[in-house]
Amino acid sequence: MSLQDITARMKAEEARTGRPTDTTKLIAVSKVQPDERVRAVLEEGHRIFGENKVQEAQGKWPAFKEEFEGVELHLLGPLQTNKTKQAMELFDVIHSLDRMKLANKLAALSAELGHCPDLFIQINTGEEEQKAGILPSEADQLIADCRALKLPVIGLMCIPPAEEEPSLHFALLAKIAKRNRLDGLSMGMSGDFETAIAQGATHIRVGSAIFGERDYG
Repeated sequence: MSLQDITARMKAEEARTGRPTDTTKLIAVSKVQPDERVRAVLEEGHRIFGENKVQEAQGKWPAFKEEFEGVELHLLGPLQTNKTKQAMELFDVIHSLDRMKLANKLAALSAELGHCPDLFIQINTGEEEQKAGILPSEADQLIADCRALKLPVIGLMCIPPAEEEPSLHFALLAKIAKRNRLDGLSMGMSGDFETAIAQGATHIRVGSAIFGERDYG
């Protein structure tokens, strides 16, 4: 698999489902990938990347951002409130807003810094205890509260349970987004991104299928 393969499959799925071409953003998930693999994808012209941890991204991306113009960096993993300022200074988009404590911290820092990354609210569609994200039943309230804080919430994100049919979770996310008048849907990974595109994903998150398998060593 390669960047070109993924892009071709994305375009084919958009065409199959009647969506305009290039309406889905591909986030290349570069977590735990060596710099040479990331550089190779940058040199192919790709500019949208995702990381799971603030600390890892801090060690990798400032230099790449300086060297390659137009990089858009997305935080996909859980965000601790004590790392919020570093995240806001480094990332263009945060996909893991899932609680009021974090929302209040983002609002306070956006007033201090004069800017705030675009935000996705993470929904725990499978209601899994070990997974981050607000429960579906509490999503409407959190969205309303974030809007009251004037936070730039552009959509919703989910990671379906590994053993369940992802389309059910993608459909639930799309339903919550629609009733809250949100356009952004961050859903779909290497194994199910075509299903996500068919359900209206605006952002898909693909890592190993672009970079190769991760070595957690």
